[in-house]
Amino acid sequence: QAHLVESGGGLVQPGESLRLSCAASGFKFSMSAMAWYRQAPGKERDLVAGILEDGRTNYDDSVTGRFAISRDNAKNMTYLQMNNLKPEDTAVYYCGATWLNYEYWGQGTQVTVSP
Repeated sequence: QAHLVESGGGLVQPGESLRLSCAASGFKFSMSAMAWYRQAPGKERDLVAGILEDGRTNYDDSVTGRFAISRDNAKNMTYLQMNNLKPEDTAVYYCGATWLNYEYWGQGTQVTVSP
């Protein structure tokens, strides 16, 4: 059974940094596309950053230059380094995986950016 477990969220001030981690198990991680999404209250879940099996990455325009997604296939881990955080980055952040025709989601981790 596939599992994704996020960690690393918290409360920070504007301009500070956080690193989110996603631990994956139960599927072929190295053959999966991984991504981070976020959902703010009253809004839809949106893609923040994605990383393919070959390491290619893509980012939402709002986080380009501030966030960096990475993966460690040896550890079945995906990371999201978030720098220069802004109040509008406040949301629940979810880790997602796509393997073959299957999609998996974690339970989410809260990120709050407030003075």
